[in-house]
Amino acid sequence: MQTRFPHKALPYLLLSPSVIIVLLFFVVPSLNSFYLSFYRVSSLGNKRIFIGLQNFTRLVADASYRNSITISLKFAIFVVLVGLSLSLAVAVVANQRFRGFSIYRTLLIWPYALSPAIAGLIWAQMMDPNIGLLSHILKTLLNFQFNYYTSSRDALLFISVAAAWKMLGYNVIFFLSGLQSLPNELLEAASIDGAGSWKRFWRIAFPLLSPTTFFLFIMNTLYAFFQVFGLIHITTEGGPGRATDLLVYKLYRDGFIGLNTGYASAQSIVLLVMVSILTIMQFRYAGSRVFYR
Repeated sequence: MQTRFPHKALPYLLLSPSVIIVLLFFVVPSLNSFYLSFYRVSSLGNKRIFIGLQNFTRLVADASYRNSITISLKFAIFVVLVGLSLSLAVAVVANQRFRGFSIYRTLLIWPYALSPAIAGLIWAQMMDPNIGLLSHILKTLLNFQFNYYTSSRDALLFISVAAAWKMLGYNVIFFLSGLQSLPNELLEAASIDGAGSWKRFWRIAFPLLSPTTFFLFIMNTLYAFFQVFGLIHITTEGGPGRATDLLVYKLYRDGFIGLNTGYASAQSIVLLVMVSILTIMQFRYAGSRVFYR
């Protein structure tokens, strides 16, 4: 059914707030960063020297930047794969029809409602090697000393787990919605034919959830590259030894602490291009395997 508006200008007026926000907070800053990436900018920003592609060639030769790329990819893989797997498992449990589960489902959204900084602060307190409850449990039960202050491995694992937990509620809500919309006739028919619960889920439910899984795959990838600054800043600040110096935090450190605006602008452009390429690849290869019913 085609919607007809009484005035031709009304659709454009309704869309204008969103378009203006995108232009002001995404397009204009991106164009400005692209422009500055070809310049060496003074600390005060009042002088600019055109240097062409030197900022980009410097990125290629920068060992710390290559380290940030490696760390960011490891972090993103953990957040996407482990986070989505855990979220799907929780959603399957939450989809069971037991008394009181409606309250449990409501509570699942709470981690996503927190800001990244607050989520980081919560995990920093829980995993503190001196006073943290979870750190004490790991040491008492498993004799494992977890210290994200001094251990590079522990620090990267720490922010990866915290980031995956932060997106848990968001992922569970979408998975739960997808599970509840599955046609019961197919699952009941498979059950009558003798298919077990695992076979029904893997052969019927999971393929039908592929649109939801693909959407969350994209959203979690974007989150892992762009939306974890607050979590890192409040906990590790890129340390120890730059072990958690993700691309988005290195950009902040070079641009706002080092006041190297041109170099940071080049990093922002490379990050945008990198994530765009990853997203296109996901649409091309993973999107072709999505089953729309």
